[in-house]
Amino acid sequence: DDWEFKLDEELIDTHHLQSAAHSLKHSDVPVAFPTETVYGLGADATRSEAVKGIYKAKQRPVDNPLIVHISSLNQLRQLLRPSGQRGIANGATFDPIPDIYKPLIQKFWPGPLTILLPTPNDSRLAPEVTAGLKTFGARMPGSLLAMVLIKLAGVPLAAPSANASTKPSPTVAEHVKYDLDGRIDTILDGGPCDVGVESTVVDGLSTPPSILRPGGVSIEQLRQCVGWENVVIGYKDSSETGLAPKAPGMKYRHYSPKAQVVLYHANNPQPEWNKVIEEFGPRKSIGFINTKKWNLPKEKMATTAIGSDRGESQSNDAASSPVTSSESKVCVISLGRDTESIARGLFSALRDLDKRGAEMIFVEGIDEQEGATAAAVMNRLRKAAEVEIRD
Repeated sequence: DDWEFKLDEELIDTHHLQSAAHSLKHSDVPVAFPTETVYGLGADATRSEAVKGIYKAKQRPVDNPLIVHISSLNQLRQLLRPSGQRGIANGATFDPIPDIYKPLIQKFWPGPLTILLPTPNDSRLAPEVTAGLKTFGARMPGSLLAMVLIKLAGVPLAAPSANASTKPSPTVAEHVKYDLDGRIDTILDGGPCDVGVESTVVDGLSTPPSILRPGGVSIEQLRQCVGWENVVIGYKDSSETGLAPKAPGMKYRHYSPKAQVVLYHANNPQPEWNKVIEEFGPRKSIGFINTKKWNLPKEKMATTAIGSDRGESQSNDAASSPVTSSESKVCVISLGRDTESIARGLFSALRDLDKRGAEMIFVEGIDEQEGATAAAVMNRLRKAAEVEIRD
């Protein structure tokens, strides 16, 4: 039932992990830690004051529920049983994990998949985790550091992304520091995240089962699992204001830089940079994010490459800083043509252009039919965009 993992003390700083685990158990100040998707901001999911610390640090709306991160199935079972119940019914051991999720758990955990579960009466979870809902989301992260931290803390961790509310999710530790410096005490630096977008969230309690948020597991992959052959899309790419969100990312504006984002859908012609500057006014600071097809002129623009192995910006040989003139300042960031690299670099690119002072950001979208990662990228971009350009 549980996953065995070994801790290589030469590769992982156990002192800092132990210190962070102690803080999670005995403090109400949340801890930032890396996962395979994005950096999370964790607190003991069973203590109200600790969970309130997450909302305070992020300035997050209190009706936006949190995902619970666990390190074992037994830990999850304890959350599905009322306090004091040990799972013995009529002389037999009862497994509270709904059968509909067992094929998914076997195939995709640990990994970027969150499942929606029923909240029991007299739940061990702090009520702030569920935001008043009768369900909660849970996942087992695929990051070794995250798994070890949860195991050392000995408690499930409520953990949204470790960014200020509405801002792009953090994929390196410096993003967390930029947003939350002075609001939290501990950031565990595990390097850049492997996936770069949040987990897929699914609801198997509804008929038919549905996807509430796209992420690292695709609808095609889900349909290969028993009971999930007819899974449907249950989310909208725009914010669903006025509704109680079943999962994070469904109601409020998310992933947004300070700049206005203009999203060009895949196969739209690339914008002509000189016409963009002419149309949107002189002396504007403008950013472009290239993905698969755009080929904006390097000789007239500063170009930055977001490394696929790092979540940090690296200057291209074409230019080391944005071009500045009496009319405009323009910066181009290229994420490469590989979908996984685009996902890993997307939030870093939005943050980088914000730091450079971009007032408008033009983004080349990708074909979301390419798979789970592409669908997740476009979902995040639509939520960030104020304007969308379609054929």
